[in-house]
Amino acid sequence: MWKIKERVRDVQLQKAKQHLLTYTVGGSQLVRHVKEGRIHQPLDHFNQQDIGTFPQKFFVNEAYWQHPDGPVFLFIGGEGPIFESDLLGGHHVEMAEKHRALLLTLEHRFYGDSINSDGLETENLAYLSSQQALTDLAVFHQYISQTFNLSRRNTWISFGGSYSGALSAWFRGKFPHLVYGAVASSAPVEAKLDFSAYNNIVGLSLTNEAVGGSEKCLASVQEAFAAVEGALMGGNASQLAKDFGCCQIPKDLNDQIELMENLADIVMGTVQYNEEGVLMSINELCSVMTNDSGTYVEQTEAYSRLVKLAQIYHSMSEEPCLDISHEKTLKDLMNTTLHSGRNPERQWTYQTCTEFGFCTTHAATHIVIYCFVTRSNTHSHLSFFFVFCLDPFLCLCVDQTCEDLTCPFSGMLTLQTSTKLCPMLFGISQHSLPAHITFTNTYYGGIGAQTHRVLYVNGGLDPWKELSVVQARTEEGQTQVVFIEDTAHCADMMRSDVTERHSLKKARQDIENHVASWLKMAAQEKTE
Repeated sequence: MWKIKERVRDVQLQKAKQHLLTYTVGGSQLVRHVKEGRIHQPLDHFNQQDIGTFPQKFFVNEAYWQHPDGPVFLFIGGEGPIFESDLLGGHHVEMAEKHRALLLTLEHRFYGDSINSDGLETENLAYLSSQQALTDLAVFHQYISQTFNLSRRNTWISFGGSYSGALSAWFRGKFPHLVYGAVASSAPVEAKLDFSAYNNIVGLSLTNEAVGGSEKCLASVQEAFAAVEGALMGGNASQLAKDFGCCQIPKDLNDQIELMENLADIVMGTVQYNEEGVLMSINELCSVMTNDSGTYVEQTEAYSRLVKLAQIYHSMSEEPCLDISHEKTLKDLMNTTLHSGRNPERQWTYQTCTEFGFCTTHAATHIVIYCFVTRSNTHSHLSFFFVFCLDPFLCLCVDQTCEDLTCPFSGMLTLQTSTKLCPMLFGISQHSLPAHITFTNTYYGGIGAQTHRVLYVNGGLDPWKELSVVQARTEEGQTQVVFIEDTAHCADMMRSDVTERHSLKKARQDIENHVASWLKMAAQEKTE
């Protein structure tokens, strides 16, 4: 999914540039208001004996700020680099203009340019954690307050999406005296090792008729993956490589899994970023995967439609072929040179091993399982099954995570255990992973955290909603939610568009009403 995430970012950057160009002179004036800076942060906030530091990048936009008492809107950086466009476009920027706010964004430690030259070495990744990142935000708050001579009259509101959305909620929870309210969009605040529910939500979203899905679409995707799996087991790897434009023939078991995961990413990315102009929409994907007769497609036809889907996807990328080399994947993850720092996969893998889990590839287990699942339109049954262990350490438990009827993908993907990367890349024992997850949920409170003035925004199509807060708590001032039935991941954070769904427009207004009420409440408290 990293390639898809990068494409999401590229599309967002391009849209921001196009938006600015429409303003011509005004747009260039806005860009000039965005200033870049660096703050030298302690590597370890919790060890006063450690004097190491790293440079942390930030941007400031004063274009809308009502000096000196206007509010401060902090857009928190997540698992990737920040850009000046983060303070030039998006719903938080529109609200900043309305409320005359000072706009800030801080890059997450060890991502983008906020990293030392040896930062990707395993021993130095020990300084990478959400706890350290939240303390970075607290230090940054103090730095900005001193630099701009801010006081308690300036009300801080934090914003973030996905991982940075969780950080926004946690910043409010851990430092309530620094930030008055927090908007947390598509925020996975519940750490979970086996996040197989992700794939089940993808399957359910493919059946959602409101966005162009259907039962027929899900069945066709399932049939297509069963056909690919059958071809691999039948020794037709060379033909698969030709059909899907692979750079290599997937003869090795691990390369076959890489192929399956790459194909699954197309479907997962389409659902996660539906109608955000990044990939196809669910409606477009289902149009490719189904026919017009209203009947279910046979497995052979479903396979051909998946081939077409992959061709459409790869025509959008600049890659000459589909790289399915597992060896190359591992090599990239082991790369500790600084130029690879802008590709955040190594850092994020480390954080999933030490804090979050989030294993979405159908196999958050410690056992290697090979099962061939044959599906029809109404049921699923096991046709062929055997188990083997590459290492006795891996044989701890069995968890089949893709046999649910709503899972669109292949049971073969249970071969790929995400958790085995932890000892391989970082020397982190698989036995320790459940304890890491438990600590994260204990430290932050998970979906049951008792935090006030945190607004959780989620889309009904977004698989990450399963790890977020989707139900408001009735106590006054407690956790509040905005739930958008027919939108996907972080859709509310984008710049407003006249063509967007009515539900999204209403959600934006709800978010604006919450932020406005917080600012009004803060102003009243300061006059008392």
